[in-house]
Amino acid sequence: MHDPLSMNLIKVAIADDHKIFRKGVVHSMRAYTNIKFVMEADNGQELLAKIPEADPDIILCDLRMPVKDGIDTTKQITKEFPNIRVIILTMYEDERFVGHLMDCGAAGYLLKSTEPSEIKRAIMDVMSTGFYLNPFVNKVLIKKNYSKQKFNPSLNSEIVISEREKEVLTLVCMEFTASEIALKMNISARTVEAIKDRLMERFGVKNSVGLVFFAMKNQLID
Repeated sequence: MHDPLSMNLIKVAIADDHKIFRKGVVHSMRAYTNIKFVMEADNGQELLAKIPEADPDIILCDLRMPVKDGIDTTKQITKEFPNIRVIILTMYEDERFVGHLMDCGAAGYLLKSTEPSEIKRAIMDVMSTGFYLNPFVNKVLIKKNYSKQKFNPSLNSEIVISEREKEVLTLVCMEFTASEIALKMNISARTVEAIKDRLMERFGVKNSVGLVFFAMKNQLID
């Protein structure tokens, strides 16, 4: 017995300023013949301009983009195109972003490490139920203090780090261990770890790999 939904073509758009990643997502989804990418955009402003002609059902949207970021874009789509669902596809693992984006009208929140099969499942679930909740999102939404938290993030504000933080971040990107960084900087390994922890919390990442990716994407090191 065939699922009626699987027989319908789902039109998808993707907005991400990293063309290689964007093309990779499109290519990885080719196996799913009921999903068709009808539009790509480098930023939120371009996405919004193309929506009327492309008329997508679902939009995969990055958070940090030039010109118009994913937060403002999601708010505007929810207001102007209420029938279109937005699934956030981003590197940001900060739980506060999840809650805020769901409040803004996002139908799902996926990390860029997500497998194509889960992206497909998210698209199908959003089409059938209006939302997609994975364990990462559930973890945020079931927290007792979620309703008490107020977080209004900005992705356009300049990222400021101290010279010491920049030096630690540079050495982390060069794959030095905490002990090696401590020797080079003439500080304790505990201090190095404290700086790394502070940067990870600020950037919304969970490990050194996340730090490196964030630093490279935002050009925080020379």
